[in-house]
Amino acid sequence: MTDTAGGADTIRMGSARGRWILLTTVLGSGLALLDSTVVNIALERIGAEFDASFAALQWTINGYTLTLAGLILLGGSLGDRFGRRRVFVIGVVWFAVASALCGLAPSVEFLIAGRALQGVGGALLTPGSLALISASFHGSDRAAAIGAWSGLGGVAGAIGPFLGGFLVEWTWRAVFLINIPFAVVIVVVALRHVPESRDPQAAHHLDVPGTVLAVAGLGALTWALTAAGEDGGTPAVIVTGVVGVLALLSFVLVERRSRAPLVPGELFASPRFTAANVITLLVYGALGVNFVLVVLQLQVVAGFSPLAAGTAMLPITVIMLLLSARSGRLAQRIGPRWPMTVGLLLAATGMLLLGRIGPGASYVVDVLPAVALFGLGLAGTVAPLTATVLDAADDRHVGIASGVNNAIARAAGLLAVALIPAVAGISGQDYTDPPAFSEGFRTAMTISAGLLVVGALLSAVLLRPRRGPAAPAVPEEPARFPTESCTYCAVNAPQQYPRDPA
Repeated sequence: MTDTAGGADTIRMGSARGRWILLTTVLGSGLALLDSTVVNIALERIGAEFDASFAALQWTINGYTLTLAGLILLGGSLGDRFGRRRVFVIGVVWFAVASALCGLAPSVEFLIAGRALQGVGGALLTPGSLALISASFHGSDRAAAIGAWSGLGGVAGAIGPFLGGFLVEWTWRAVFLINIPFAVVIVVVALRHVPESRDPQAAHHLDVPGTVLAVAGLGALTWALTAAGEDGGTPAVIVTGVVGVLALLSFVLVERRSRAPLVPGELFASPRFTAANVITLLVYGALGVNFVLVVLQLQVVAGFSPLAAGTAMLPITVIMLLLSARSGRLAQRIGPRWPMTVGLLLAATGMLLLGRIGPGASYVVDVLPAVALFGLGLAGTVAPLTATVLDAADDRHVGIASGVNNAIARAAGLLAVALIPAVAGISGQDYTDPPAFSEGFRTAMTISAGLLVVGALLSAVLLRPRRGPAAPAVPEEPARFPTESCTYCAVNAPQQYPRDPA
């Protein structure tokens, strides 16, 4: 990648300017991460205030995920072409304005529209966060900066449940309004201290048709799956679902003929890359459902407060922060096949145990063992999975490979949150009826655990050791290993991780 950033080659990690750049990128990525974490905790209060159906709560999550998944690759392309700082700042401002609309929403429909606009802002700022680090630092300073970004992002992931629970106890609207002062700080610091950069070799043609088809296809299919849970297989649901499938098939055809495709076709010529992304689809689909329904189950059925429900999942983040780097190094030594297979089976067992949460559940007896086992499974899975995706792509395509995997992970959560509750029988006002919701919750956890088991089987079968020269040893510095996605699993996607050219 060729960058133009005035003085970028002189920026050092320990310099004042380097610290400002790191602060900006951490706050930017943390803005999107915290919002995604705390909104799940607020769902029960949002539904109660607006007397909303469960489908409306699904769209409160999926409105954001839809635009983010559909536009995140375009957001990265816009930054490379028009300036990464410029697009990043526009994304932060957009995100803040949309957050204000969400916080002031007079109806659930208005809130859903605001969430969709938030996703647009997220698609602009998320790729730019790490790209700014990659463009501003070089050599060992880049590795150190990425490591610090990853670690501080993990802190944000750990703070999210506490902050979200506290804010929701006061008012769910604060979950969105708190983004505004953070956004002001990010914009001021970025404009004053972060150098601009762009890629002179970036394509001059944006893949607008591909982007439109991706968003339209995902949107139509998500609406059809969500509506099917409420209305069944009506003609409108069937027609919309078919339109969504056709749009996604058309997206594939357009990408094959585009001069500047969002998804280069040669990536999927690698069987290993294809297999890793199929596993990503299964794993992050299950995770998307888990992080939405478990928090609701804890509040609606087990009687936990929003703060207690949010912090109940904290051990997952802690376990992954402690073990993910070790898991990544183990996978590099012995290959990702067995760490991922065992990890996914552990995660599936933990998810089945989570399905046992019921009225009067004890955190220590009923919740903590399940959450701990689930976290152990994810710690053994996410870092090797991300590394497999990146290792399957050549150096020229490693950035876009990570972006594609990011988009697939988010699309998986989007479709699963629409589909699995419908299959489990959760609809209407079920989230206000503890017995009805609890029955559907157990079914949803069983289905999600099944997805993880299928992912484990595919890992065992498709990720066999490759023949040829042994892979180089992994450096001890965790910053050089793409484990930051572990700290971001709460938002169901690995972040982009450009390889250090040094």
